[in-house]
Amino acid sequence: MATALVTGASSGIGAEFAHQLAAKKTDLVLVARSQEKLETLAAKLEQQYGIATEVLVQDLSEVSAGQKIFDAVQQKGLTVDLLINNAGFGDYGAFSDRDLSKQLNMIQLNILVLTELTGLFLPGMQARNQGGIINISSIAGFQPLPYMSVYAATKAFVLNFTEALWAENKDRGVKILAVCPGPTESEFFKVADFPDAFASKQSKTMTMTPTPEVVKESLIALEKGQSTLVTGGFANQLIVNIPRFVPRDFLASAVEKQFKS
Repeated sequence: MATALVTGASSGIGAEFAHQLAAKKTDLVLVARSQEKLETLAAKLEQQYGIATEVLVQDLSEVSAGQKIFDAVQQKGLTVDLLINNAGFGDYGAFSDRDLSKQLNMIQLNILVLTELTGLFLPGMQARNQGGIINISSIAGFQPLPYMSVYAATKAFVLNFTEALWAENKDRGVKILAVCPGPTESEFFKVADFPDAFASKQSKTMTMTPTPEVVKESLIALEKGQSTLVTGGFANQLIVNIPRFVPRDFLASAVEKQFKS
């Protein structure tokens, strides 16, 4: 039976990946900070689907968190066939007004631990000539995003990094996919500290994609061997392709007006 490791597994997209993979009889290694949430999810999935689960409680914003996870997996004698780097968060507001330590933690979580985990688990997949990695990026990674500057920059890194790895590994039996959701039904706006009125406005003007749909499309795209998946339909396809055809300063100015509270 295959084993998948999911970061940020306690809620949102990560928890949905756990549910859909468990339904496919995939054993799971669930990683997040909340032990209670992870253990509740693990028990539910074991009972419902008859799979095996391991819970690893780890703050991924800590330095060398990826190495700690890898070491724990090795000590348990597990082989990770599918790595899902889902953990991440955003933050809303002008960069100079926001807490710098929070921005640096965002870089640690969204970029550094993702890169670390990929670098630790990928060689084993290459040696076995099989495996898969899903890195969660965002449609925000396709353009600069004023008032969410660091978040968009981290997602641009994830997108470019993942597409490059896809090209390096497509003939080595390892499938690698960048998933770029648009607005998704989750607690993203709350965690990113959007003003309530602004978050409500954005939710009404943007199409919110159900989390199960994002995960279902992701697993299908991975199986097909795609490098990139933009979820959310035609509107999000427009968002990610328009930047190719307009001047960069015009694009940044237009997005700034849209996202200014």
